[in-house]
Amino acid sequence: MTLRIYLAGPAVFRPDALEYGEWLKAQCAEAGFEGLYPLDNAVPAEIVDPAEQGAWVYRANLALIERCDLVLADLNFFRGAEPDSGTCFEVGYAVACRKPVYAHVGETGSYAERIARRFPDLFHEKGVDRDGMVIEEFELPLNLMLAVPSRLVHGSVTDALALIAREHEPRVQGAAE
Repeated sequence: MTLRIYLAGPAVFRPDALEYGEWLKAQCAEAGFEGLYPLDNAVPAEIVDPAEQGAWVYRANLALIERCDLVLADLNFFRGAEPDSGTCFEVGYAVACRKPVYAHVGETGSYAERIARRFPDLFHEKGVDRDGMVIEEFELPLNLMLAVPSRLVHGSVTDALALIAREHEPRVQGAAE
């Protein structure tokens, strides 16, 4: 049985989201895995109410996570100094389902260092933001609630897939198990 990987991340918001999803799934296949992408399922045409569409997408994505063997999450900063909130939820759900989570971030450095580099205006003084709130610093690249349960890779999705391949030997369909 081929290892199934749920591909979590803000790529679903790209203008070329479907094409990029196909590229991600091709990268998984090249590494010997099956990629499950959130946009693999289209909202049925008869669901026209936006709130109902959102609920359908929510349930469909949870079902994909439940079908997968592990989650690969893009936890790069998205629209600010945090990863995409939907992706963060999916990581938490996968952890609750006892699924291994792998994640990638493109930048090196701790969470505080990454914020300071990208958003220097957020800092007031070392360890404190402009609103007087403490900036978490555990020498992890993300908030500890994402960094601790995830197998983190500093690099691209293909770097993360290479780590998954090293740690989870790809299983080929029909091979002796």
